[in-house]
Amino acid sequence: MKKMSADTVYIVDDDPSMRDSLALLLSLAGHVTASFASAEDFLRALKPQWRGCVLADIRMPGMSGLELQRCLAQSGPALPFVIITAHGDVAAARQAFLADAVDFLEKPFEGEQLLAAVRKALMAARAAQALPPAEPGRGARAAAPGSVLAALSAREREVMALLVQGLHNRRIAEELGISPRTVEVHKARVLDKLGVRNLVELVRLVDRDRG
Repeated sequence: MKKMSADTVYIVDDDPSMRDSLALLLSLAGHVTASFASAEDFLRALKPQWRGCVLADIRMPGMSGLELQRCLAQSGPALPFVIITAHGDVAAARQAFLADAVDFLEKPFEGEQLLAAVRKALMAARAAQALPPAEPGRGARAAAPGSVLAALSAREREVMALLVQGLHNRRIAEELGISPRTVEVHKARVLDKLGVRNLVELVRLVDRDRG
């Protein structure tokens, strides 16, 4: 197995033609890829130091993409998931993945849809490395003295930590026990105080600050 970069996209699909087409599309867009014919093959090759994201079919012989995601959630490493689903699986995919997967795509999908989902997943992966994960119900750790993040209140740091992990406003609201509207207010204050325009710039700022 070749050495994996921090931004590797791990393709897990039992259809050889689908694996090849996904790998080609992603490679042409500048992404490093690694392909696996099954979830079991992926788990046999998995190394703790792997970083990036997983692009997995929801239905495969043996372990499904859903089961693979649950397995990694329990034993790591933390790799954001993008789920591919065939027509007819959408309701199940929504119910099972909306709260956890970065995105899910129904076949057939446009190339740009896939690339956008992968970019979002890789951004979430880099953000998770930039900040230590917030403990459940505890939010972000205190910012170090002199850090640009020290300008934020404790609640704003909690919201920011979950934002850069790729969580949506509703999930953040559930985690912190506040309303989605309150999350929006805190998010706007975080961006304003740190002088950034969007989540991408926030992730870059946090990455530099932690570095």
